[in-house]
Amino acid sequence: MNDVRPHRWQTLLAFAIIYLVWGSTFLAIRIGVRELPPFLFAGMRFMAAGPAIFLWSLVKGEPRPEGRQWASATVLAILFFVIDYGLVFWAETRVPSGLTAVMMATIPGFTALAEILILRTQKLTLRLGFALLLGIAGVAALVSPGGFGQRAVDPFGAVALIVGAIGWSFGSVLTRKLPLPQSKVMSSGTQMLVGGILLTLTAALLGEFRGFNIGRVSWGTWMALIYLISAGSIIAFTAFIWLIAHESPTKVGTYAYVNPVVAVLLGYFVLGEALGLRTVAGTLLVLVSVVVITTARRETTQSPCAMEKVSTKEKLIVESADN
Repeated sequence: MNDVRPHRWQTLLAFAIIYLVWGSTFLAIRIGVRELPPFLFAGMRFMAAGPAIFLWSLVKGEPRPEGRQWASATVLAILFFVIDYGLVFWAETRVPSGLTAVMMATIPGFTALAEILILRTQKLTLRLGFALLLGIAGVAALVSPGGFGQRAVDPFGAVALIVGAIGWSFGSVLTRKLPLPQSKVMSSGTQMLVGGILLTLTAALLGEFRGFNIGRVSWGTWMALIYLISAGSIIAFTAFIWLIAHESPTKVGTYAYVNPVVAVLLGYFVLGEALGLRTVAGTLLVLVSVVVITTARRETTQSPCAMEKVSTKEKLIVESADN
């Protein structure tokens, strides 16, 4: 915490940015993947945003990452960017933007499970188990065939989103074990830079450059890309880092509850995505699950290193520097 408290309007503006901008990025992705190949689109986003944040960190005097830190950043870039973001961009060619945001809200649940199974720093309490079941029920409501008068979510897209959420969760756990730059800004910039390179290479391997004509990309798609780079990755990221320095992680973490709601509403009003009983029920179940998980008191094991571990909620907030 800084000793000098900021003006209230500054705090409100920063919260509005991470609430609305990060919630709207799913809409921008949906617009972009209509014309741009998904992995190439994701690569273009982070190939621009990553170097910008990395260079900004250098200008601020942050030390350059060492060899081991670059290796760690590469591992995390595969999990965070190739697996998570790459699959999110790909899934949005098949799944509405609002439902994509709702399904990605399951990340805290998967991260809690990863802590239990891998780090063994948290116990599976009755409260946590109930929250996880709620999240599963919410996803089931979204992907189950028939019922509620709505078509189910594309199964391949749904599986891709679940795999992406698991990839992010494993990455969040590994950030506690791998050597990374001390500065969160430099760490995120390094991972984003490597992630952009790996996404572009993945696009090439998948043949997304074949037959791609940049001249046929519409103005709206370029605007979506510029928005994701500037607002989604740089402006919102800066607001997030500023908030972490002035507000508690619990308050900042409320973006996890708001972003899916913003995405669902934007998808409905802008793109005409369905907003029936299935969507409402699934969204509510997932969001209640997230609230219960992120507000629950942490039950740790008796591992000697357990007290040195940060909570799932706080680590997710600090490490998820971009959405």
